[in-house]
Amino acid sequence: MGPMTNAKLGEALRLLGLDRTAARVYLTLLELAPAPLDAVAAAAGVGGAELATAYGTLVDAGLASAAGKGGDVVAPVPPTAGLEILARHRAAEVEESRIAVGGAFDSFRRQRLAAYNEDLVEVVTGDAIGPRIRQAWASAREQIRQFESPPYFPLSGSTDDALATLARGVTQRVVYSRESLEHPGHLREVIEPCVRAGEQARVLSSVPVKLVIIDDAYALVSLSIKEADVHNTMLVVQPCGLLSALMALFEQSWHNALPFQGRTTRPGGLPPADRRLLWLLAGGAGDDVIAREMGISRRTLYRRLQVLMAQLGAANRFQMALQAQRSGWL
Repeated sequence: MGPMTNAKLGEALRLLGLDRTAARVYLTLLELAPAPLDAVAAAAGVGGAELATAYGTLVDAGLASAAGKGGDVVAPVPPTAGLEILARHRAAEVEESRIAVGGAFDSFRRQRLAAYNEDLVEVVTGDAIGPRIRQAWASAREQIRQFESPPYFPLSGSTDDALATLARGVTQRVVYSRESLEHPGHLREVIEPCVRAGEQARVLSSVPVKLVIIDDAYALVSLSIKEADVHNTMLVVQPCGLLSALMALFEQSWHNALPFQGRTTRPGGLPPADRRLLWLLAGGAGDDVIAREMGISRRTLYRRLQVLMAQLGAANRFQMALQAQRSGWL
């Protein structure tokens, strides 16, 4: 029996509940038996009380016995019955352990809930917010759902984190507020790179709360209140009724929001600049904001709008937005 086989068999015996000494004696017995017990002990490097305990363990487990009337010569016995006993005993121990650990956790949870458990809703403040946000994005495995709106927490590398998350196959669905589109540089530097990388984006005139939902595991809720100039508090909501309500709120808002990007259905498509103009317009951005983000004058903006309205057969901007959506331009 080679050393690799010995190692695997020894580990198997230990998993069944035999200690290392008993396992070593059994392996030696398989190599030498039938043989005098003192010869087995010498080969295994075990003696005295340690040998007696190890050999007794093997006999009790039904794995070894005396090979003759005198009892000096010992040998292994067919292990089927003994292994069955060991396996059942081990399974019973594992089940007892599982019940004990599960019961301990249930007791812990009941005690925490009785004390109005702070673990369901954790408050994160100040400098701890940035690392917690980055940790959340890195932990996502399937999807991230987000309500996005100013004011923004100053977190360097947040766009890179979002792009990296998209690159590893995590679905990102984001509902932006109109203020997000109007925030200087945010469309060009944050929103558009993420959309090009595969983010699914929609727009509402406003979002009900600043929110990030990581998979179905937990949510980050910002307590930033612009009017009160409070920007340094965030809630981490664990699975509970509140998390379910936040997920339902997102899905309803997503259903009502205007798609931020779609496929063109008209021959020849739409120039990227005109598509961008329509995104801004559909998001509710004002003329000054659109002109600034497009890098054009108001006069050029009006001229482009007239051309687009003519292409879509629209008499006003509202009709143009509807026609653009129906045509797959948004």
